[in-house]
Amino acid sequence: MENTTEQAAIRTPIHLWVVGVVAVLWNAIGVVDYVMMRTHNMHYLEAAMPTGDARATLAYMDAMPLLASAGWALGVWGAIAGSLLLLARSRHAVIAYAISLVGAVVSFAFQFTGPPRPASMSSPVLPIIITVIAMALLLYARWMRSRGVLR
Repeated sequence: MENTTEQAAIRTPIHLWVVGVVAVLWNAIGVVDYVMMRTHNMHYLEAAMPTGDARATLAYMDAMPLLASAGWALGVWGAIAGSLLLLARSRHAVIAYAISLVGAVVSFAFQFTGPPRPASMSSPVLPIIITVIAMALLLYARWMRSRGVLR
């Protein structure tokens, strides 16, 4: 009973709401990109990159091995789940963010060690940014869990 009283007394810090909302918005971009790529939405892809690059990128992504493709899915869906769980103050946000980070690393490992990437994917900057943010969100969720904010 004492544990329940202690948890009820722990207030949600304002920064959790800020981080959670920003994380949902950031990870929603990944969800939209994943869905548009998987549904072959050429209108979306051609708006994001030149037509030739859009088709080459789509062909590259379709040819990814199952492990890399699964990593991409786990990275995207784990990240949005982690963000929503963070806002719900669930300790399971830590697990979701860990799955997301592993998925991102697996997917990006293929991109950097597999066949040559299309021009639209040649820069390592975005994968590095995504990985750093995924790691930061995991560390933040672990910190919130250790402080008793996540239940």
